[in-house]
Amino acid sequence: MAKRILLVEDEAPIRDMLKFVLEQSGYETVEAEDFQIALDKIVEPFPDLILLDWMLPGGTGVQLAKKLKQHEYARDIPIIMLTARGEEEDKIRGLEAGADDYVTKPFSPKELVARVKAVIRRVSPTSSEDAIDYQGLKLDPLSHRVTSNETPIDMGPTEFKLLHFFMTHSERVYSREQLLDNVWGTNVYVEDRTVDVHIRRLRKALSEFSHDNMIQTVRGAGYRFSSRV
Repeated sequence: MAKRILLVEDEAPIRDMLKFVLEQSGYETVEAEDFQIALDKIVEPFPDLILLDWMLPGGTGVQLAKKLKQHEYARDIPIIMLTARGEEEDKIRGLEAGADDYVTKPFSPKELVARVKAVIRRVSPTSSEDAIDYQGLKLDPLSHRVTSNETPIDMGPTEFKLLHFFMTHSERVYSREQLLDNVWGTNVYVEDRTVDVHIRRLRKALSEFSHDNMIQTVRGAGYRFSSRV
């Protein structure tokens, strides 16, 4: 079955171009030209990914991303931000709002499709079916759930993938570059700072249950998952 993509873009020529490129690559597209219509499109069958423009009539893409992350059913849908804003601060704002990737205009159709494929592959259920239990912190790949002593922990799809990698590779230090290769993939460009943003989001999700100290920063080397100090 074709993956379903919600395309949120107010400029009709860009929207038409993106729709053509995506459908040529085998994706099903649903279109929205403003903030409210995008919200109205979050219905079953839910999209597998959202391409979200930064500037929209009725609100910003950042505001919409934040709203979607509070949505009962949409919060786990990955988001790729599309914007002419190329400054690092803007990229960080987009990622911290809940975006999983960031594409700066102008971009090539091939680059966009590569990013879409990479994000969908990244957030798809992991091939390992065994649940992992680490001192009360449990990750179940089949149900795509994380719990602390049976209490659910909410987190985004990229944080889930990152935590799964950490929990299956505990006690070893990984650099940002190694985490990018293993979690994001080697065939897509993502900045090193992206890792730091998702590490912060993962720690925040775990902090309520006092598991955040398991994600350890190793100065000058990277990050490690461990219960030891």
